[in-house]
Amino acid sequence: MLRTIKPKNARSKRALKARESKEVEDPRTAIFVRGTNAGEKVQNVMQELMALKRPYAISFSKKNTVRPFEDPASLEFWAQKNDASLFVVGQSNKKRPDGMTFVRMFDNRVLDMLEVGVENFVSMREFKTPKATPGHKPLMHFASELFTTHPRLQQLKSLLLTFFNGEEIDGIHLAGLEHVISVTLGPTPPSLSSTGTATTTLGGPTGDLQPQGEALPKVHIRAYTIRLLASGTKVPRVELTPMGPSLDLTLRRHQDADAEVLKQALRRPKLKKQDVAKGLGKKRKNLEVDEMGDLRGRIHVEKQDLSKLQTRKMKGLKAVRGEAMDVDEESAGDEHTSSERKRRRTD
Repeated sequence: MLRTIKPKNARSKRALKARESKEVEDPRTAIFVRGTNAGEKVQNVMQELMALKRPYAISFSKKNTVRPFEDPASLEFWAQKNDASLFVVGQSNKKRPDGMTFVRMFDNRVLDMLEVGVENFVSMREFKTPKATPGHKPLMHFASELFTTHPRLQQLKSLLLTFFNGEEIDGIHLAGLEHVISVTLGPTPPSLSSTGTATTTLGGPTGDLQPQGEALPKVHIRAYTIRLLASGTKVPRVELTPMGPSLDLTLRRHQDADAEVLKQALRRPKLKKQDVAKGLGKKRKNLEVDEMGDLRGRIHVEKQDLSKLQTRKMKGLKAVRGEAMDVDEESAGDEHTSSERKRRRTD
């Protein structure tokens, strides 16, 4: 159960209000922590990921004695001090070589964690191609149905989307799409395919994956730059050029989110009427906000048959009594003059 803090003065009240949940969250800051023995490969991978995450990235260059699955107290302290909600911890040992742990925080507490092993790493320097501008949001591509069905791959997808997500944007301009990150899987074993039955069982909250049949496939992460070329039509021709980094990951230990903490993390704030009028929150049907900020509604009326409309008894079409008499006299006078003209012509 999360403890609630009551503000004692106006300053603490403003600070707590700034930390409350928002409809549009701020960009998440990631801290890259180097363990006591990270290894050269893991350090290079963390540098490449930090280059893709900038400017919302902080690097701890010194060695730190940190074990996320055993004691997350250091991570909670750093999260509160640096206002960060993501961690990438690099640690390598004999039992788990070249390991990285992705940690996601909520309210300065650990929400969930996932440890991966790094294999077949190729740095950006090996690709002599243009690189994307730091700070641009990438396109994310997940090419496997297991990312929506398997719990461990669902967690990996959620962590990667949270990690590479930057500022919330309302629209997309083609010129701002500079790179794409593709996440694919190796050959899927028959036990995990849609036709077969999954036989992989999961360990405890901090346990390793314990496959009964075959282990999970490797995860391949590739980064490409996007080139928009002329195609003779309104839709440009798209070409992808390898940018780097290129790495393969194997899933290891994991820790799922606590049900109560996850419920608090997914809670949406109550919106004011002014925020709803500005277009935030759930859109209401047939309501929109124009450029001036005014809320406009649309009313749908059934199609009317005007041929059956009764107009004779309408008060607006009835002539006033005095005007009707004048009209009758004028019409009678006109008829008399017209008859006299006809007689003269005949004579």
